[in-house]
Order: sequence, then structure tokens, then C-alpha cells
Amino acid sequence: MNKDEKFQCGISYFNAGEFFEAHEVWEEIWLEETEPEKTFLQGIIQIAAAFHHYCRENTDGTETLLAAGIVKLSRFPANHRGLAIDELRSAAKQWARNIGKGENPKRSEIPRLRFSETDRKFDGSKAKDRR
Repeated sequence: MNKDEKFQCGISYFNAGEFFEAHEVWEEIWLEETEPEKTFLQGIIQIAAAFHHYCRENTDGTETLLAAGIVKLSRFPANHRGLAIDELRSAAKQWARNIGKGENPKRSEIPRLRFSETDRKFDGSKAKDRR
């Protein structure tokens, strides 16, 4: 599988609620990627790991990893690599706030990665143009 296929595979895992698997496949790309994409991947990996922790009832780990992922993703535009990153950031911030207040959202409310309206399918050649 090439990098783009692995990236898409990670999206599928994330959206299926298989957060550990998403983390693992994106980490394979992250290990070989250069900046700034390395930071982007680390951000979504941390968000995936946060929701993995949430599913294992580790809310402290969830809150910490959400915060770290949000910081990393804040460096990127609203739509990046074909994904609606601003939506993910907003949802992650709301989750972190809710968990910080001692609330336990339903697993069914965990956000999914959505393709941006302007870029329904990731095209690796366009990713560099959106930075």
C-alpha cells in the first residue's frame, strides 16, 4: 500500500470506530513523513489515540491527547488533505471541554472524519497547494 492508500485506510478505520488501528496505520506514514505533514499526521494520530482511550474509559488520557492533537491541528487550514479539519478541531475541543467538566459523552457522539466540500477525495498532489 502506498502513503495515500494508507492514509485513506486510516480514515476508514477512524470512521469505523477502530481508533487504535487508525493510529497504527497513520503512524507508519508519520515515521517517514517530513514537516509540515509530520505534524499534521501526529495531530490526527493523537485525536485517534484520544478516542481509543475514551473507549477504554481512560478520560484523563482522552483529555490530554485531545489537547495535544488540537494544538498540532491548529497549524493547518480548515480543509487539509481533503478533510474538513476545522470540523474535527471543533468537535475535539467540545469533547475536551465536556470531559474536563466530568461529562461522559456517548460513544456514538465521537466525531467522524469528513471530506471537505471542496475536495471530496484526497489527491496527494493538491495537498501541498493547500498549505
